[in-house]
Amino acid sequence: MTTPYVIGIGNAVMDVIAPTSEDTLARLGVEKGIMQLIDRERSEFLMAAQSADPQAGKARLVPGGSVANTLAGLGMLGLRTAFIGKVASDPLGLSYAEQTEQQGTVFVNPPVAGDVLPTSRSIIFVTPDGERSMNTYLGISAELGADDVSPSVFSGADWLFLEGYLFDKDPGKTAFLKAADACHKAGGQAGIALSDPFCVDRHRADFRRLVAGPMDYVIGNVHEWQSLYEVEDLEEALRQASADCHTVICTRSGEDAILIRGDERVSAPVHRIVPVDATGAGDQFAAGLIYGLAIGADLAAAGRMGCIAAAEVISHVGARPESDLRAAFRAEGLI
Repeated sequence: MTTPYVIGIGNAVMDVIAPTSEDTLARLGVEKGIMQLIDRERSEFLMAAQSADPQAGKARLVPGGSVANTLAGLGMLGLRTAFIGKVASDPLGLSYAEQTEQQGTVFVNPPVAGDVLPTSRSIIFVTPDGERSMNTYLGISAELGADDVSPSVFSGADWLFLEGYLFDKDPGKTAFLKAADACHKAGGQAGIALSDPFCVDRHRADFRRLVAGPMDYVIGNVHEWQSLYEVEDLEEALRQASADCHTVICTRSGEDAILIRGDERVSAPVHRIVPVDATGAGDQFAAGLIYGLAIGADLAAAGRMGCIAAAEVISHVGARPESDLRAAFRAEGLI
């Protein structure tokens, strides 16, 4: 069996992670413990303030973004991966592309030179109590469009994974449709993570067309599925979803995940743990799930792999695995 090849499309966001003090947060007007979107001017102000703060530790630059994190997990599990994202040819963008390649994922599109928006970044201030206060500027990554998707990249592709966040702009929608078509022509399967209930609210009709059309599998949580079908009852949302799409996955934050494929319905048990850092839980659930499906595991086993991967990533700081997930899968008799 050849090694499965997974292509992902998503926001290429550099995480700029900096230790800081409570006093500095207050002085900069950063709201503690939440993620908020900021504009370019605010991002440049915070970057400059962080680098000039004599009490702050040196910032770490860590490639991030939801689908990029999933691909990193899949790469660590031994699959071939490629990432279609957009960065500028600035220091953050060059570092993002270089680190992505060093970690084994092909960064498909070269950094964009010239008078363009800067590379997207999330400036994450970490206070001594471990709380992460995230300030995200979307920059050039949100400009990804159909021209950034080359059908030739999909030769031999088995799986495509899309990031719902990028669905916020029309160019992203056309890029997704082009990529799904190229993946299907290559004999692969295309899927998406719904990403965010507010994103679903903004683009419900387009998401519904996508789920019922070119998507072979869709991953969402309870709130995203309820938002998509505008119902309070999860079972009704899943009934409509499974009528629209062949494979429907629902995560339930600490409860068993629900997986539906055609007439088959299974659940994947979650072993509850107290999270150290919940960042990346959904991203690594997707990595474990896609890995399981890609190697031909049954639906319940693939779902369990997703739950194990999510549990691993919330047990430490950071959005990417730090231990051998395949060893964890073997220990549970999944591979």
